[in-house]
Amino acid sequence: MHGVAAPKLRNPARGPDALQRFVRRAGQDAAGTNPTAMRNPQLHAALAAFAEEAAFQLSSDTAGGAEVPFEVVELAGGRREAPLYCYRPLTASFIDERLSILGRLPTFLPALHALTACGGLDAYLVSRGESRVSPQPRARAEQALRLFLTRVFEDVGDFELSPHRLGKAYEELEAVVMDGRALTEVVAPLLGLALGSDEVALGDGLTLVRAEACADAPADAVREREDGHGIVLARLTWEAAPGDEAPLRHAQVRLRRLLTTLRLYDAAGIVLARTAWTRTGGGSWQPFALAGGATPRGVCVIPPQQEDELRAFLSLIARRTPRSGELAWALHRFELATDRERPSEALTDVLLALRALLEPEGTQTGRLAGRVAALCAIPEQRAEITERIAHLVALERSVVAGVAPDDAALEGLVDELTGWLRALLRDVLCGHLDSDLRTLADAMLREEDARQQTVV
Repeated sequence: MHGVAAPKLRNPARGPDALQRFVRRAGQDAAGTNPTAMRNPQLHAALAAFAEEAAFQLSSDTAGGAEVPFEVVELAGGRREAPLYCYRPLTASFIDERLSILGRLPTFLPALHALTACGGLDAYLVSRGESRVSPQPRARAEQALRLFLTRVFEDVGDFELSPHRLGKAYEELEAVVMDGRALTEVVAPLLGLALGSDEVALGDGLTLVRAEACADAPADAVREREDGHGIVLARLTWEAAPGDEAPLRHAQVRLRRLLTTLRLYDAAGIVLARTAWTRTGGGSWQPFALAGGATPRGVCVIPPQQEDELRAFLSLIARRTPRSGELAWALHRFELATDRERPSEALTDVLLALRALLEPEGTQTGRLAGRVAALCAIPEQRAEITERIAHLVALERSVVAGVAPDDAALEGLVDELTGWLRALLRDVLCGHLDSDLRTLADAMLREEDARQQTVV
């Protein structure tokens, strides 16, 4: 038997400070009297913030006339001649009908990213009665978020969010997804990068966050400031299970891939600081060394309207980056070149990368300059660019012999050559150019020769 419940009054709006107090209270409920007992405080904060916003939205809907369906169920213990019944609100159905609205809340994506980074979602979904578990990480996280929210408001007739109910629902989720795992966190300062927002979630446990917005960051990570811009931290969180890769090795690989992709995204020469910090299970921060320390050549500013573009670029490069072959080798030389302090040291790295992509026959052919110009310059400028690249090839021999011009004279030329390499790598990895750049360049040169002969 089904019916509808009367609409409830809307929850009063709460400001950011009240929301933070609510999250802390819910954390204390989830962890008893010790909030730090939670093994994944970032996950808890993201889910609590989403549940709070969802409660406001759902309460507003009921106050506006939306009706929560209910069913009448017979209570155990009643007599046959006089059975007892009660009304059970079908809050799960009400929430399911509004998933598209809830998915547009500002806290939805942070909560989804936090869940996506968790292991053990399959077990949680099964424990909540899901018979079909999606093989896609995002879809699994969406399922888990829906079930978590349903659990928070299960069998209640309104959407007033109780810290106790939120804490109980979170405790059930964390007990499953964190079984046998330890939350590991790493923060590393990025120099040469500035954010318009306090943080940018990149997915898979990786976030870019302004240091001043990261209240629990180690003090030494935010001590130094760039001119005109605050420090940006790369924050990486994941759940380490017994037998997983060593945490520091895992962090170093992830941070290095992030840095390489950011350098492909922008020519500012973003660098990692020499020191990063890590902690496990909410313990104290411990420093460890990174192979960083170069000086950025500028500042890449990411305004809020550019964040989706950055996320899409990072995701695409991560999926398409090869682990072996000429392109992977050239990408590694690009990384080495952008780590160099001196242009004279970077020159050979850049030329080696370009030769791997465009001159497999060997340097004796002398075809590198013309092929780079064919791909990177408009026809009217190809002769000029070819000459400049040939000049740089000759300068490399001077660098080896120790008679090259000083770095100030080389800097502009090497930056230009590095920019061409960066553009080629980007276009190949993004699928705009075929990976066989040599064949493509030769075809373009033949077409140009044919046009010139036709004109003559």
